[in-house]
Amino acid sequence: MTNEVTVPLLPCASIDDIATFYEVLGFNATHKQRKPSPYVALRREDLHLHFFEIAGFDPEQSYGSCLVLTSDIGALHRAFAEGMRTAYGKVLVSGTPRMTRPRARKNYDGVGGFSIIDPGGNWIRVVQKAATTRTPATTSAGRLAKALANAVVQGDSRGDVQQAVRILDSALARPQADDDPVEQVEVLVYRAELAMVLHDHETATEMLARVDSVALSADETERAAPTFETAADLAAALR
Repeated sequence: MTNEVTVPLLPCASIDDIATFYEVLGFNATHKQRKPSPYVALRREDLHLHFFEIAGFDPEQSYGSCLVLTSDIGALHRAFAEGMRTAYGKVLVSGTPRMTRPRARKNYDGVGGFSIIDPGGNWIRVVQKAATTRTPATTSAGRLAKALANAVVQGDSRGDVQQAVRILDSALARPQADDDPVEQVEVLVYRAELAMVLHDHETATEMLARVDSVALSADETERAAPTFETAADLAAALR
């Protein structure tokens, strides 16, 4: 077999809304039709996504999903984030559409991933392409890191935001002297992100304020730099 290509075909309420959103992410429409049925084909380099419109479709009830494997998850996320900032003035972190940040996925053997939830309610799950020779993922043994890993499975993989909140709230309610400050920042920022998804701006603001109160060394500040970038995106979305 040679040159076979699989293209996801996903539902939506409006192909126009879908096309507009994905153009923000750098896609171009290679085909669009209204008759005999509304349909749009979108492409960004080697990434192809096709959509069909259903009258009365409710994105909140969508089970549409697909995996995108990439060799550079960070670069793709940065490109999508920049497109959102240019079009909307911020990275969309709540509502539909929105985008999560790259995080190691416990249920993907620690491989990084992030998700796009598009206007059709489809979850486009972007996953770091595994190397030919796998090496075991190294993860912190800290209790906050474990809580974060479990919450990410629930919130980013399963879409169960409420369960992810319960996991993080339980961890934050019992601080310990030996907690890693960087892990604390990561948990607080993810909790703020989940609050934004739930339109709980008060809790999101509280969590980001707590981030500012965490004492970090220079090395810890450097380790937490990507998380602080997410915190800045959340703060911008709150304004």
